[in-house]
Amino acid sequence: MDIAPGTRASDAERNAIVAQLSTHLTEGRLDLAEYDQRVAKVYETTTRDDLALVLSDLPAPVDRKPAPAPKPRIPVWQRIEAGSWLGVSIIVLVIWGLISLTAGELTYFWPMWVIGPWGAVLLFRVVTGWEATPGTSTHLRQLRKQCKSADPH
Repeated sequence: MDIAPGTRASDAERNAIVAQLSTHLTEGRLDLAEYDQRVAKVYETTTRDDLALVLSDLPAPVDRKPAPAPKPRIPVWQRIEAGSWLGVSIIVLVIWGLISLTAGELTYFWPMWVIGPWGAVLLFRVVTGWEATPGTSTHLRQLRKQCKSADPH
């Protein structure tokens, strides 16, 4: 921090003040005529104190970086697979229901052999995070190459 009053302002400091004025112009706090006057005053000033006066009636700049979008816990390919599983499950349940309806009684519940194992595998992959980490298959390929290069046969 500078203690000496009247410290001379640099060109970089002037450019930073003009950038702040541009922000205030685009946000509607200044009209074009006032913006031009303040920019002219910025380039006429020689000290930091005079630069501060140009912005004295305007609010401090706010850092408006957008928040990063939260990453979904379940990767897109697993959501697609789950959608396919759900669609096929509904189809086989409807087929089983129609067969049971035409037979007049509940028939053997064969859809469990379609829905159960497939659903169990999908659930296992989601719960454990297996194949949910980017680069996993690349890492496995690299390990296989290393194993093949180490094998003398």
